[in-house]
Amino acid sequence: MNARFNMFENEFATKFAKRFANAGMLIQQSSLPSSTQELVSLRVSQINGCGWCIDFHTKEAAAAGETALRLHLVAAWRESTVFTEAEQAALALAEEGTRLADAHLGVSDETWAQVRKHYDDDQIAALVAQVALINAANRLAVIVHQRGGSYEPGMFAAMSS
Repeated sequence: MNARFNMFENEFATKFAKRFANAGMLIQQSSLPSSTQELVSLRVSQINGCGWCIDFHTKEAAAAGETALRLHLVAAWRESTVFTEAEQAALALAEEGTRLADAHLGVSDETWAQVRKHYDDDQIAALVAQVALINAANRLAVIVHQRGGSYEPGMFAAMSS
């Protein structure tokens, strides 16, 4: 199945994509560890079934030095031993912040307490923004049927500049 609409070939969509990318760059420049950013983006994308974003974040994380083992286990992070307590807190926040309809109350007090334990206010702001931004990106890609498989590391930076 081909993409329904190319967000990089339409003038309005291109303007929007550049502003969207700028929000992402702000998060990238934060003190939230880049590995945490990629793991969160990958997990949210898995939940939302976004092939393009899974492709993107898996390849970007690998290019930045993330191990194949951790990338393979992110879908089952609760049942693995390769993530730090801080990463587990971030992944729990990502899941609960993504599965809003499933969780009924959104992010639990227990998860929030774990996030507060491991991250400072700036990192928390970046983490919350990351979860919101990747959920929006997933929806954009899924709506237009942007398929995974053809992404190459660095491609998005080149497209959005």
